[in-house]
Order: sequence, then C-alpha cells, then structure tokens
Amino acid sequence: VGGGLSSAGFLSCCSLAGRCLVHGTIRNYGPIFEDQPVNTLFPEGSTEEKITLACQARASPPATYRWKMNGTEMKMEPDTRYRLVGGNLEISNPVKAKDAGSYQCLASNPMGTVVSREAYVRFGFLQEFSTEERDPVKITEGWGSMFTCSPPPHYPGLSYRWLLNEFPNFIPADGRRFVSQMTGNLYIAKTEASDLGNYSCFATSHIDFITKSVFSKFAGLTLIAEDARQYAPSIKAKFPADTYALAGQLVTLECFAFGNPVPQIKWRKVDSSQPSKWISNEPLLQIQNVDFEDEGTYECEAENAKGRDTYQGRIIIQAQPEWLKVITDTEADIGSDLRWSCAAAGKPRPLTRWLRNGQPLTSQNRIEVSSGELRLSKLALEDSGMYQCVAENKHGTVYASAELTVQALAPDFRLNPVKRLIPAARGGEVIIPCQPRAAPKSIVLWTKGTELLINSSRVTITPDGTLILRNISKSDEGKYTCFAENFMGKANSTGMLSVRDATKITLAPSSADINLGENITLQCHASHDPTMDLTFTWSLEDFPIDFDRSEGHYRRASRKEAIGDLAILNTQLRHSGRYTCTAQTVVDSASESAMLVVRGPPGPPGGVVVVDISDTAIQLSWSRGFDNHSPIAKYTIQARTLLSNKWKQVRTNPANIEGNAETAQVVNLIPWMDYEFRVLASNILGAGDPSGPSSKIRTKEAAPTVAPSGLSGGGGAPGELIINWTPMLREYQNGDGFGYILSFRKQGTQAWKTAQVPHPESLHYVYRNESIGPYTPFEVKIKAYNRKGEGPESLTAIVYSAEEEPKVAPSRVTAKAVLSSEMDVSWEPVEQGDTNGVLLGYEIRYWKDGDKEAAADRVRTAGLVTSAHVTGLNPNTKYHVTVRAYNRAGTGPASPSTNITTTKPPPRRPPGNISWTFSGSSVSVKWDPVVAKANESTVTGYKMLYRQDSHSTPTLYLASKNRIEIPVPEDSTHALVQIRATGPGGDGVPAEVHILRNGGTSMMVENSAANPAPHTVIIMTNSLVMLALIGYLEL
Repeated sequence: VGGGLSSAGFLSCCSLAGRCLVHGTIRNYGPIFEDQPVNTLFPEGSTEEKITLACQARASPPATYRWKMNGTEMKMEPDTRYRLVGGNLEISNPVKAKDAGSYQCLASNPMGTVVSREAYVRFGFLQEFSTEERDPVKITEGWGSMFTCSPPPHYPGLSYRWLLNEFPNFIPADGRRFVSQMTGNLYIAKTEASDLGNYSCFATSHIDFITKSVFSKFAGLTLIAEDARQYAPSIKAKFPADTYALAGQLVTLECFAFGNPVPQIKWRKVDSSQPSKWISNEPLLQIQNVDFEDEGTYECEAENAKGRDTYQGRIIIQAQPEWLKVITDTEADIGSDLRWSCAAAGKPRPLTRWLRNGQPLTSQNRIEVSSGELRLSKLALEDSGMYQCVAENKHGTVYASAELTVQALAPDFRLNPVKRLIPAARGGEVIIPCQPRAAPKSIVLWTKGTELLINSSRVTITPDGTLILRNISKSDEGKYTCFAENFMGKANSTGMLSVRDATKITLAPSSADINLGENITLQCHASHDPTMDLTFTWSLEDFPIDFDRSEGHYRRASRKEAIGDLAILNTQLRHSGRYTCTAQTVVDSASESAMLVVRGPPGPPGGVVVVDISDTAIQLSWSRGFDNHSPIAKYTIQARTLLSNKWKQVRTNPANIEGNAETAQVVNLIPWMDYEFRVLASNILGAGDPSGPSSKIRTKEAAPTVAPSGLSGGGGAPGELIINWTPMLREYQNGDGFGYILSFRKQGTQAWKTAQVPHPESLHYVYRNESIGPYTPFEVKIKAYNRKGEGPESLTAIVYSAEEEPKVAPSRVTAKAVLSSEMDVSWEPVEQGDTNGVLLGYEIRYWKDGDKEAAADRVRTAGLVTSAHVTGLNPNTKYHVTVRAYNRAGTGPASPSTNITTTKPPPRRPPGNISWTFSGSSVSVKWDPVVAKANESTVTGYKMLYRQDSHSTPTLYLASKNRIEIPVPEDSTHALVQIRATGPGGDGVPAEVHILRNGGTSMMVENSAANPAPHTVIIMTNSLVMLALIGYLEL
C-alpha cells in the first residue's frame, strides 16, 4: 500500500516510511496497520492498574482511531475508564464483569477505513479449595488406588502435584505413582506400606510472571489388609477418545494403569503406513510441534507378568487460517471492471467475507461477492477506499488489506511525452509510442505535420496508440504529433523524426569445427551512420553472452569501433551452438550468425538397466548419450559394491564393447553381492563422463568357492582342543546361512570328527574331551558352507591340544656362591616327553633361611639353557634354591632344594699410604696392606688399574702382595692408578692416585677411607713433586 499512481494522475515514488512525493506534493494513502491488539490475560488481584491494547497504523493523512468491544463501538468519554493514547486503548482498573470480551481497532483517514484483528481480554483466577473434610481412602495393600483432586474454579489451566503428610514433601512420579495434569488426580498403581499417610492436592496457576498455589484438605490412606497376589493391568487414567490440537502445538496424552507387578506403559501409532513401532514408554506421550502427519489413532498398552490392557484414541489436527493468496493495492480507471481474489488454508476450511472501509460487502447492483472473489463492475469514483478480505474458522481470523483508487484523468503527456528527437535508419522501421496518462483510456490520432495518418502498407497505428513506420526513406523526416482525448479532456505531444544511414554487417562470422580445449576467433565487422555510436553484442542460441561472467572463456578480440570479433578461449562442449553477432546503433541493428561445433569426449550414457541376474553375471543395457560430434568408439562398464564406494572396471562379454552397442554381459561377479553399475563412452578425443548409477541389485547365491585360511590353534584348558581360523570376508560368503565345517582327528588315527559352526564372524572352535592328553597333535581341516552348498576344504594343519604343566622336576641342581651378592645355579634338563607341551624355560626360586618358600624371589630363563646367574643377593646369607620347568600352561614341580651361603662382603677400607718410585721404564708402587674385619671376607690379593691419562685404555694388573712393579714408557711423566683389595667376597673400595715422575721416590700418606671427599695432596721430597687425587671409582 502506498505505491503506484496518485489520484491526480501523476506517477509517484514512495519511501519506506510511506511518504510519497508527486512533483513536490505528498501522495495520500489509506491506513496500513503496523501494530495490532493481541490477546491479553489479566490476573485477578494484580497490582497492575490498567490493560493496554496496541493499535498503530501508517497513513497519509494520519489515521484516527475507534474501538469496538464485542462488536459495539466504544464511547471514549472523559469520565470513563477507557482512554485513547495515540491509537492504543487503555482500560483503567479492569473488571472482569465489564471488561472481558473481544476488542477491535478501526483506523480511518479520508482514503478509507481498516479493521484490526480481534483480540480477547480474559481474566485469570484461582480460587481456594473447598474447606470440607475429605473422606479417607481404605485399600488393601497391593491393590491400586486413586485420590481425586477436584480443583477449585480457575482460569486458565493448572499444574498439579501432591503432598504427603506435610509441605514440601511432594510425591515423585516414579512409575508406580502418577499425577494427571488433566484432572489433578493421583494414581498409585500398587499400594505399599510406605504409602500410609495423609495426601493433599497442590494446584498452581501460572499467569505471566505471577504464580499462585493452593492445596486441598488432607485425606488419609489406610491399608486394611495385604494381598500379595499378582493381577493383570487395568488402565485407569485415559486420554480422550478424540483429542483436537492445532498444528504447531504441544500435544500430551496420558495413560496409567493399576496392576501387580507395576505395569509398564508403552505407546504406538496404530494406523501408520509403516509397521507399528513402540514410540514411548512413559505414562505421558508428548508430541512437539504437532503436524498433520501426526494425526491418527494412538494406542497405550499397559503390561505386566499377568497380562496387558490397551486403550486407543485419536489425535485430530486442525489449523488456524493462513493466507495462500492476498489482495494488493490497485489503481483502476473509472468505468473499468475489477476482480480481486484471496485464498486461505486452514482446518476446518476457512470462510471468506469482504469489508469495504470496515463495513461488510454483499452482492448487489455492481458488486458480486462469491466466497474468496470480489467483482466490481463499471467502477465509479465512490468505489475508492480500503478493502479487506477476511478468512476465519473457529480457531482464528486473518485479515488482508488493500487500497482501491478509482481514477478519472484527462490525457496528460507531462510524465511520458513523445520523444523530441526520433532517429531512424534508412530502409528500417521505427516505433513511436503514444502513452499519455489518462482515465479512462484515451482515443489516439497521429499526424505528420498537418497530414492525418491512417493505416497503410507502411504505416500502422496499434490499438494502444503506438505508431509504426516501415521501409523508411528521407521523405519520412518531419514532425509527428499524437493527439489523445477522453471525456475528461484532450492533449497532444510532438516529436521530430530524423532519418540516418542503415547499419550493415560487412564481414560476417564463419561457421567452424574445433576440438575441446582449442581457441577460436569469430569475426564480425560492420558499417554505420558516422553520427551515431556503434556497439557489438554476441549471443549463443539467442542468450546474450556476459563477458564478465564467462570465466575467461569469452573476450573481445579488437577495440576498434567497426570491429566486434569474438575470441573463445579453451572451448568447452557447452560453447557449441549458433553464435549471433549484432551491430547496433540507437536507430537500428544488423545481425549475422555462424555455427560453432566443439568436438569432445562423449556425454554420459543414459537409462542404465540391469536384467538377467545370475550368481556371477548380469546383462546390462543403456541408451546412447551425445557423441559430441565425434563417433563413439567403445564403452566400458564399472561397478561398485557395498564393501567399497570406489568404482572399478569389470570384465564383460564381449571383452571390448563397440561404440554401436547398447547392451553387454558383465561377468566374474561375486555371488550374493550388492552391486551398482555405470557405463562410460569413449571416442578418439577421450573418455566421457559416466552415466548415473543403475539401481542397486544383488547377484544370486552360490556355494562357497574358497576355503577359509589361517588355520591354527592350541592353548586352552586341560582336555581341550582349540581350533582358530580367519573369518571369511563378506565377498567370499556367496550366500545366506553361512558357516564353517571343521574336520579333525588325532594324528595317527583314521576316523574324522566334524563340527559345524553356523556364524560367519566366528573365528574359533573348542572341542572338549577329558580323554585328550596334553599337547596331543591333531590333524585339522576346514571348509565353508551356505544354504547353496559346501565349499572346498583347506589343506590339513597340525594343531596341538591344550598343554599342561610339566610333570617332572629338573634334577641334580647345584648352586655355587659367586662373590658376596651373586650365585651360579645349574641343573639337569627335563626330558621332552615330560614337558606336557613346549618347554619355555626354567624358573629358579630362592629364599633366605628362615623365610617361607612363598616369599621366594624368582628368576626365569628362556629356552633350553641349564644354568643361570643370579644377582642381588645379601652377603653372608644362607639361601634355599629350587628349579622348576615351565611351559604355556604353567610351572611344573620343584626340584629338591639345595642350600648355599653367600660369602662375606669385601673390605670397605681402600689401600692407604700409597707410594711409588720411577726407575727408567718402570714404576714401583707400594701401599699398606688391607686387613679384613670380622664381618668381611679375607683379602687374597690386589687389583691395580693403570691408565696413562684419562683418555687412554686402562690396563689391569694383579698382585698377591701389597706392592707391584709395572713397565711404563720412559717419556711418561704422570699416570692414573686405582688400587683395591680383592677376595672371595669380591673387590673392595678403590683408592685412586695421580703419580708424577720427577726423580727420587715419594709416598702418599693420605688415607682415602678416612676422608671420602676428593682432594689434592702435594708432597715435595728430593726434588719429586707428587699430586695425589683420591676418589672412589669402581673398576
């Protein structure tokens, strides 16, 4: 509303705000609602003192407002409780008895009146429960029970909970107890001793942000006896037989049953086209945003161990009116006819009526009203105004508004005069419109100068007043005037015709034939009248070429005015077709066309169909696709299975499919496999795009053709033979009912035992028989089967039965102490026949004298070795040692234990008072003897580690006494020496010295053990300098 032509007959332009300017004046228009009243719920007792119903319309001149209540216009007098604020209606101190009802706003200006939608004012309230005492409920324990809520008068609906004994001890909905939100009643499916007590119904009203709750008198529950018998469900809380709901709403159905055990509730839609499925297992079935597809019959089923009970009811979906087609603002000439129509969807089907300026329209005189259609004949000025189409059903009403402007205007050329200068090409044609604004439509005459023009072979005046001149010559130049007249008046407009040289194509494009991806230039040159500009346009199959959106394929080959050549780069198949070059000036144009053929790989074949399906072959047919101007040479067929989305070429019969074929057999397929097929065509320029995939098919079943692999086994419990294999993949199963057949026998026997394993994913089989000896070899073979038959057997494999622990202990176990914390243990091996399996090695157990064997430490060997070196022992300690053989089943019996006592530890004191003397190519080193303490092993000798420097390889020397002489290079000036005592308990703590050569002898008197921190001592005697570094380093 607000656009179109003004009542003064001038074209107008309207802003978004609805202000319309016509030659500097404001265009008038009827009211358009921007805000309309909405339904209002006012809480009784609210602290709010007024209700405001909104109404605001955009209009020029501005609208005035009136209101109707229950269809009667309201009087806005100063002393009443009703007041207009702008267009809004304010109701002060609302009272239900006076103010509840429907309200409508009417917005009017001189252009007409529109009526708003209806809004209802309702009052919310919640009264108190009755003060009468409630009768107690007496029930047998184990039976079902119901408490009636009987809520007080209220509006709108309530939410319900129940109190047990006191506030706020609310009863939970736990499957055994249920509170109906439809009636407020409390249901207990099966009473228990814990249900004893007093019950009160707690009802809550929610109105906007105001919440009010009330609760009833308490009613007691008494259990008079106990009945443990079970009984079938009986549905007590039922949803209505017919539930009506509006599309988009939340629908809630309730269902609850008594029973022992407590029944389980399930729901389903029973008249669905799909098989009925259980859609919920709660006492409440809720459907969000219900739609027409949710309409139908729903069943609630209550079930326990003793039986079931069912109940059915329908959900019926209805909908408020919704516009499918509306009326729009219309400007019509006086005396013409108007036909308006509108349509609305809804359920029940909406009824349609019409309003003009807020008043009902009925069929009379020039007005014909027929449901959604309004016809006005021979429009008069008084028919102008605001019209509304109203669609309504019992769920609501919708309004569509539009303005009708009936115009009576004298002819006027001011907005659309005849063009002042009209250029035309010699020999061509010119069209001169005559379109004055007029209502009713004007009668048109044309003159050239003073000559009245009439229709002839060269002159045509169309019914709408347009003048057409053909085969123009220089003599046609001159003034042309259009005269227009109706009963309101007359007007004229004149233009000057100027004749120019015609435009001609001087070099037309030539047809061409190229391959995909090549470049080509289509030539187009033209001549034209030099006083006018010339432009070139190109089209492909009559569709203009947009150079900016051609992805670089099209560009102009020349910028000269008379040359319009078209360059086509990297041609594609879509560039084939008829190209038209048009040379154009403002007065005429000339065109020439040429065909471009782009040859390329074939297009995709179509209509791929699979027939004659067998277990390993199918017959495929297709229809020929475009050859793209190069003959199809051959076809290839590809397939994919459910195992992979990758397309792969398949074998065919014939192997090479010629280009004129439209069918072929596909062979070597997998039985019982889902396939899709597609076809590709090729020519000399390459392979084209593939066809769309065929419909999915499954080849027929066949017996397996491959034996399972990976046959092995072993392990398990005593008396078991475990056989393993690799499960066969889906592509080798060849049919339904797939499984495995095992054959096995003890090696050296004749009779085979068989076992059938019926699941394709199975990967092992366990044969149990107490008579099976440990680690007994069996011959085993396997084959697959399905419902079409059995497949080939595998090669025979040897599988051993379960191992058992070795039954014999190692013999001749000896243990020998080595140093103070180590020992060597050796034994005689167990015979192979006594291992009951594959011997993995031996386990040495050792524990201190006085400890229990259960606390023994353990060391295991691997393989067939018969000795072990054990470390980490305590010095000077007696140990008990046993040896056992072990295999995969466990360890065997222990050997008789042998005893060993580790030696005392070596002395902790390092050699002291180290001195040395260089003598040519040797050095003599002495030190104080190390004396072992009572708890240390005796000293049997000394070890000396000699290094020329910190980077050289050390040399070890042994000495039985506390002195040693060793060779050294004559040019050696220094050396690093470590000395330590040794004995049965191992090596003692070392002393380290750095000796220097400077003639004479020296002696180091520092005691390394007395001060463990490294330090330096320098002693000068007889020109000898000694630097001693003492530390603790292990050899």
